[in-house]
Amino acid sequence: MSAAGKSGAYGAMLEEDTDQTYENVLAEIQSFELPIEATLRSVYDDQPNSHKKFMEKLDACIRNHDKEIEKMCNFHHQGFVDAITELLKVRTDAEKLKVQVTDTNRRFQDAGKEVIVQTEDIIRCRIQQRNITTVVEKLQLCLPVLEMYSKLKEQMSAKRYYSALKTMEQLENVYFPRVSQYRFCQLMIENLPKLREDIKEISMSDLKDFLESIRKHSDKIGETAMKQAQQQKAFSVALQKQNNVKFGKNMYINHDRIPEERSEIVLRHVLEEEDENEEEVLTVQDLVDFSPVYRCLHIYSVLGDEETFENYYRKQRKKQARLVLQPQSSMHETVDGYRRYFTQIVGFFVVEDHILHVTQGLVTRAYTDELWNMALSKIIAVLRAHSSYCTDPDLVLELKNLIVIFADTLQGYGFPVNRLFDLLFEIRDQYNETLLKKWAGVFRDIFEEDNYSPIPIVSEEEYRIVTSKFPFQDPDLEKQSFPKKFPMSQSVPHIYIQVKEFIYASLKFSESLHRSSTEIDDMLRKSTNLLLTRTLSSCLLNLIRKPHIGLTELVQIIINTTHLEQACKYLEDFITNITNISQETVHTTRLYGLSTFKLRRGTVEGFYCLCEIGIRPLSGKKKNPSWNSCSSPTVKADMQMERCLLVVDFPQPGVADARHAAEGEIYTKLNQKIDEFVQLADYDWTMSEPDGRASGYLMDLINFLRSIFQVFTHLPGKVAQTACMSACQHLSTSLMQMLLDSELKQISMGAVQQFNLDVIQCELFASSEPVPGFQGDTLQLAFIDLRQLLDLFMVWDWSTYLADYGQPASKYLRVNPNTALTLLEKMKDTSKKNNIFAQFRKNDRDKQKLIETVVKQLRSLVNGMSQHT
Repeated sequence: MSAAGKSGAYGAMLEEDTDQTYENVLAEIQSFELPIEATLRSVYDDQPNSHKKFMEKLDACIRNHDKEIEKMCNFHHQGFVDAITELLKVRTDAEKLKVQVTDTNRRFQDAGKEVIVQTEDIIRCRIQQRNITTVVEKLQLCLPVLEMYSKLKEQMSAKRYYSALKTMEQLENVYFPRVSQYRFCQLMIENLPKLREDIKEISMSDLKDFLESIRKHSDKIGETAMKQAQQQKAFSVALQKQNNVKFGKNMYINHDRIPEERSEIVLRHVLEEEDENEEEVLTVQDLVDFSPVYRCLHIYSVLGDEETFENYYRKQRKKQARLVLQPQSSMHETVDGYRRYFTQIVGFFVVEDHILHVTQGLVTRAYTDELWNMALSKIIAVLRAHSSYCTDPDLVLELKNLIVIFADTLQGYGFPVNRLFDLLFEIRDQYNETLLKKWAGVFRDIFEEDNYSPIPIVSEEEYRIVTSKFPFQDPDLEKQSFPKKFPMSQSVPHIYIQVKEFIYASLKFSESLHRSSTEIDDMLRKSTNLLLTRTLSSCLLNLIRKPHIGLTELVQIIINTTHLEQACKYLEDFITNITNISQETVHTTRLYGLSTFKLRRGTVEGFYCLCEIGIRPLSGKKKNPSWNSCSSPTVKADMQMERCLLVVDFPQPGVADARHAAEGEIYTKLNQKIDEFVQLADYDWTMSEPDGRASGYLMDLINFLRSIFQVFTHLPGKVAQTACMSACQHLSTSLMQMLLDSELKQISMGAVQQFNLDVIQCELFASSEPVPGFQGDTLQLAFIDLRQLLDLFMVWDWSTYLADYGQPASKYLRVNPNTALTLLEKMKDTSKKNNIFAQFRKNDRDKQKLIETVVKQLRSLVNGMSQHT
């Protein structure tokens, strides 16, 4: 095939394909199933100038359709013409029918006018009937709502707010939904919140009035509650006393056991009072109207605002609690101030306890416990502060009774009160202090009224009166005939009675403290010990230090303390009896009031020089305690090879020892008397020869000592011995100081001899045993320093003194070189001025040189001692 042929064939094929494509496009356009936009776009986008061919195909298609339409119209034209012809024939019949129908309609209209009027009347009646039925139905829905709303108004007017709230709930939940479409219902609905707010305000106002009311009535409520608790306690105590009597327990009141008949009478009396007061017993509901609280609580519960009410109530009650707990500044002055304080607090917590038990959730146990703990801390602080101002023991005792009733009352309502009883122990110490101050005045009055002489009795009746007051037993005195005398003075039975009164007063405070009899017994013993060791001892110390108290009075005071000491065991038995404990269970605490009157024993062993007031050890195991003129120890000495064994009574350390002070005062006043006599001494220190007899002042002093030591016969042996030893020591010291006085410049041998005569009288007095009980020549040892010094000068045995100095067996062991040198220089100065040694110097110049040698040797000894020191 040629190329032209192939090209023509290809063109024909391509043209056929293009025609087929346009056919498909037209088919798609006619189908109306595919979007025409995409079809047309394919035509225009396929080939350049392809739309012209497409338009040609489209025109050809249109011409074909027109031909088909023309064929169809030609086919149906004859039928259409026939139909028009038939319609024209019917037109005439239709006009006739129209005329007939119009005429018939006119005749029907004329005939139905009357029916229409009647029908309209019927319709109008039916509408009215339906409306009436509708109104009746709506009124039946509205009337209950209106009735309930009217009821609500009546309840509000009658202040029945809780019922009003319930009515509101019914209106909202039941009635208002039925008539919610009406305007009056909307007005009612809008008014209900205002009514609720009014109810809340009114109920809150009632609550405020209630809170104010209970604040005013708290003291009355508390007083009633405390009175009931006190009556219950009195009944329990009376019943317990009756049981104690039935079981044989000893109840000592004023030394007498309560008889069974008396106990039954007391119990019967209490029961009668209970019966009389039974009708008068008022409860908290009788005193306070709690309905405002209940109403307010219910109202707020209904309103769903219960938490707000609880918070407000608790907040206001806490404020009231703080006001109640705030005491008056003058509360401590009278018991009524304390009573008012306690009754208000009790009233407050009684109300809270009642609210706790009759409401649910308004007051919880945790809340009341927290409030009570806060109040208890404040109460304790207030009582601790105000009770410290109380100086009257009776007021403190009444305060204790109020605290006990206060604690018992609140304990009955379930509040813990242990801290209050702990506080009572603190107040008890203060009560004891006030008692001690009071009894200090009582003891001072007794001592001032005492004549400090033995109690004279002339009859058996007087004897029994004294022994009934004071437990005195002395078979020898009982055997004596009347008249006779008790050894103690009138103050002893009075003091013993007052000590028992103090124990009673202390017991009053210890009662009702919920403590065992053993603990009460222990407390009584401790307080009595304080009375004896501090108050009584202090009064005795002040008494014996008064200037008008002489030796006779001091002797009587010591005798009195001896008998008071012996009576302490009876006081122990007395405490055991009034506390109702058996001897087997008596607490280990004992009355150490004995140490108020006694001394402690001690032993000192060593080598002693009885000089000055005390005993100076030269060597030994112990140093001497610090003794002075008013506390000289009792000394027993046994001189063997210059070795002394002394038993010394030391003061009890840390204890105001009244007897020791009285003994010391005796020693002091006795030494003062000795000083008064010694001041009367008038020696002629330059005399050449002695008078041949002792000095008059010394004989008077010895006679005085003999007489005074006879008065000491009623004293305990150790006291008389110590006084005698102290007097001899003081006299020896005074005589030694007289010789060594720095103002004394000259002493002659005649004066020394005269002085020796006086010392001999002192030694004779000591050897005459003015006070029995000394062993051997113990009392004479008080003058051994003087004796050895005078012997040395009178014998002029200087060679022996200087040769044996420092030896334990020395004849002049007690002579101090300094003392000997001082006295020798006084005698040496006298020889120079008065030429006393003139003949001696003429006859024996060697002896004069010996004196000078002795002086030099003594000075060397003194210097050696000072260097050694």
